Amino acid sequence: MTNDPDEDLVLRVGRGDAAAARALVAGKLPRMVRLAYRMLGDPQAAEDVAQEAMLRAWKQAPAWQPGAARFDTWLHRVAINLCYDRLRRRREVLSDTLPEQVDDGPSPDQGWIDRDQSRQVQAALAALPERQREAIVLCHFQELSQTEAAELMSVSVEALESLLARGRRGLRTALSDLAPERIGR
Repeated sequence: MTNDPDEDLVLRVGRGDAAAARALVAGKLPRMVRLAYRMLGDPQAAEDVAQEAMLRAWKQAPAWQPGAARFDTWLHRVAINLCYDRLRRRREVLSDTLPEQVDDGPSPDQGWIDRDQSRQVQAALAALPERQREAIVLCHFQELSQTEAAELMSVSVEALESLLARGRRGLRTALSDLAPERIGR
């Protein structure tokens, strides 16, 4: 038995178990959408990336080799690579506007403030160098451990900590006008 909590589910998907495929999608798709959104800043592109990552997982499932790598780590790497592909394709098309956000706030005023702060955070995150953004997204938004994130990024834990420190400094500088509790000082 390996320490991969998804191993049985992936093996069942590989054998054509429809219930396992639904469970895998239900368990992983929302995290992949959030990861892609944080990397891309575009909700539609995030959904496309997440769906493509899940499609690749479904196609890879019959050939999955338990023990080689944790499935979740592999899936995150696939999603991040898909995000980088999109970022490379759109580098030449820069936009000053961020996508509209659905107002889920408790009041119009609070929703406006939250959206504005969310846009500022997303813009600051997008302005970071790609590797710093990837480290921040994996550790803070995807809640991966530093060891998992370092493995996923193919760097040492020390290198990841350096990327996180530089990324946090960049975010802190870019977001200095927000309340300190909103940016984790």
